[in-house]
Amino acid sequence: MVKVAIWGSLRTATDGQSEVEVEASNFKQLLDQLAIEYPALKPQIKRGVSLALDGKIYRESWFTKINKDSEVVLMPYMVGG
Repeated sequence: MVKVAIWGSLRTATDGQSEVEVEASNFKQLLDQLAIEYPALKPQIKRGVSLALDGKIYRESWFTKINKDSEVVLMPYMVGG
């Protein structure tokens, strides 16, 4: 299982939980599993989210490997520069 920290407004879709656990080995599996276990997240995932893995932010990096001890953070889609 991978622990995922849920940031900001996304917490409303996880019943206020700031951290959830899902079974996943890459970002695509993680997002798919989150959408199944927390259906309220599905519309936001479809619109776009950002994932931070061990302090680095990724977008649309579907097959980025996640280790069981990685720090994973799910955030609303981040834009800008």
